[in-house]
Amino acid sequence: MTTPEWVSQPYPPEGASAAEGIRNQLGRPELDLLTILVRESAQNSWDARIPESSAPVDYRIDLWTVGPAHAGAWRELLLNGAPPERDSFPLHEILRRSSIRVMAVSDRGTRGLGGPTRADVFEAERDFVSFIRNIGEPRETALGGGTYGFGKGIFYLLSNAGTILVHSRCRTAHGGYETRLIGCTLWKSYVASESGGNRRHTGRHWWGDTSDAVVEPLTGQDAEAVARRLGLRPFGPEETGTMVVVIDPILDELTPVEAAGYLAESIAWHLWPKMINTGGRLPDMRFSVTCDGADFPVPDPRETRPLNMFVAAYENMIGPNGGELHCIRPKRYLGRLGLEKRITPPLEPSRASRMVDIEDIVHHVCLMRPAELVVTYRPGPKPPSVNQGYAGVFRADASMDEIYARAEPPTHDAWNPQSLERPESTFVQTTFRRIGEALENLLSLGGVARPGASSVALGAASSFFSGLVGGAWGIGGATAYSKPGSTATRRKSKADYEEESTTPSGKDRPSPRTASLGTGGATAGGPDGSGLATASRRRPRVQYVGDPYYEDREDTSLLVQEFRLPAPGPQRVQMDLAITLPGTGGRETDPPIGASMPELVGWEDSDGQVHGSDTFEIEGGESLWRVLVLPAPDTVTEIGIKVEAVKSS
Repeated sequence: MTTPEWVSQPYPPEGASAAEGIRNQLGRPELDLLTILVRESAQNSWDARIPESSAPVDYRIDLWTVGPAHAGAWRELLLNGAPPERDSFPLHEILRRSSIRVMAVSDRGTRGLGGPTRADVFEAERDFVSFIRNIGEPRETALGGGTYGFGKGIFYLLSNAGTILVHSRCRTAHGGYETRLIGCTLWKSYVASESGGNRRHTGRHWWGDTSDAVVEPLTGQDAEAVARRLGLRPFGPEETGTMVVVIDPILDELTPVEAAGYLAESIAWHLWPKMINTGGRLPDMRFSVTCDGADFPVPDPRETRPLNMFVAAYENMIGPNGGELHCIRPKRYLGRLGLEKRITPPLEPSRASRMVDIEDIVHHVCLMRPAELVVTYRPGPKPPSVNQGYAGVFRADASMDEIYARAEPPTHDAWNPQSLERPESTFVQTTFRRIGEALENLLSLGGVARPGASSVALGAASSFFSGLVGGAWGIGGATAYSKPGSTATRRKSKADYEEESTTPSGKDRPSPRTASLGTGGATAGGPDGSGLATASRRRPRVQYVGDPYYEDREDTSLLVQEFRLPAPGPQRVQMDLAITLPGTGGRETDPPIGASMPELVGWEDSDGQVHGSDTFEIEGGESLWRVLVLPAPDTVTEIGIKVEAVKSS
C-alpha cells in the first residue's frame, strides 16, 4: 500500500499565489461561515449532478468525534511528512489533542472529481484539477449555480487547520470506476530553512502519493484502504460522488449539537427550492444532517413558517398566476415573479432566519437564477399591519443567467448592478424596480386601501386571501377557497360583487356565502314557509367587504371581518365559527377536550361601539359593520355570518 505524505509548495521562479490571497477571495461576506458552507457546497453538488439521471442528488453533512479505533490512524497518517514549522502548519497541534473533531460534506448521485489529476494535462473533463489544483476557473455547467471556483475556499476557511481531505469516486475514460483520496492545506506563506538556505513557500500543501514529481491522489485500492483506516464512509460498487472532510471545523461558538441543528435549518432556508416536489416530479435533492450518529431532520419547507409562504409564491410563479417582468428600454424579458400574501401571526425569529434578515414580519422576495438556488431574500416595503406578510419568488429567465451571475459576488448572495456595465446594469436595476412595482400593487399602497385591506394587482399574479385565517400562534392563513356551500368567508374582487348584486330582472341574487338560520336552508322563506322574499322585498344576505385582517386591541390581536347587509329592513345576524386543523382541511365546530375554539368578541358599528351578544339585530342598508373574533391558537379560523330577516309583528 502506498503511504501518503505531505508536500509543501515552494514559490516557483515565475511566481504563484500565496495562500493568504486565495483565502481572501471570498472577501468579507455578511453570511456566517456555516451558512456559506451550506450554500457553496450544495451548489457544487448540484452543478456536479449526473445529467442523464432522474434520481435526486443526495447531500449530507456529518459531524463527529474521531473514535479511539481510528484516532491513531489519523495521527500517524496525517502527520507523515508534515512540515516542521508548527506556526505555518497548525495540523500538528490539532491532531495531538485528546479528541479530533471533523465535519464531512458529501454527495452521491454526482459525477465525483474526475478527469486528469494534473493541471498541465488537458481533457474536456477537469473536475479534479478545478477543485484541487486551480483557483478561479470559469464554470463549465450551463445554467449552473457557480460562476468561479472561489466557493471551495469556504472549506479551508472553516477549518482551524486550514486542512481538508477529499475522498471521491468517479467514472474513468474507459467506463470503469476510480476512487481518489487526497489531502490539502491552505494556510499562510512562510520561509523554511533548508540545506541550501532559506526558501519561501506559498502556504499550500498536498497529502498523497509522492512517488512522482507532483503529489498525486491515492487511487483505487490504496485510496479505499486509507479511507477505511480513517473511518470514512465508503462508496458502493457503482456509486459516484465526493466527500470533503473539514478537520477541526470552526462552529462559531456553537456546540456540535447546536451546529448540527443550525445547519439543518440553514439548508431549509437556502435550499428549499431543491426540496419541494412540483408537477409530479421528485425533489431535485435530498438532504440529511447528523452529529455523532444522531439525525437532525431538515425542516420541511411546506410545513414550516414562513418558508411555506415562499413555496406558495414559487408555485404561483411557475403556474398561471405567475407574472412576467420585462425591461422596456432596452427591450428584454427578465423572468417570472410569483407573490403570496397572507394574514399571519408574527414570527419567532431563529438564528437561520436572522441570518437572512427575516425576523418578525415576512416582506421579502426570494431571488434565484435558473438553477433555482436561493441567491438572497430581498426585502420589500413592510405591510401596514404586523399581522400581515407576503413572500415572493423571482426566477431569472435562462437567457439572462449570465448577466445575473456576473452581478454576484464570490459568495453568490446578492445581485449588485453597480458591478456591471450598461446595459447589463440596467437589466438588474429594472428587475428590482419591477419587483417593487408589483409589491406596491400587492399592498395597495399610495392611499388606495385602508390598512389591513388586501386589494391585489399584478394581473395574473394576483394572490387573494381565503376565508381561512391563521390563529395568533398558528401556521398562517390557508390559500384555498372554502368548499361550495360552506359559510366560510370567500374573498371576492369588486367585479364579483357587482356581478351578483342584481339579476337581469333587478332582483337580488342570493349570495352563496349566506345561510339561513331557519330550517329552510339558504332559501328566503322562514320555517313556516310563509316566504319573506318577494319581488318587492330584497332577500337578506351578507356582503363581505375585503379580507379578514388582524387588528391589535390593547394586548390582544383580533380577527376583523367587515361586512354590510345591503337589503333594507331589520335582520338578525349570528356568527358561525369553525376551525380547520392544519393538513386535514376538515371543518370542526366542537373542539377536542382541552382545546379552544375561536370566540366572538362582538359586532362593531360604524361609531366604534361593540355589541357583545351572540345574535344581534341590525338594520339593513349601506352601513359598514365589523365582526370581531378572538382566534384559537394553533388552528385555522373559519369565519361565516348567518342572516335572517326579522318578521314584523
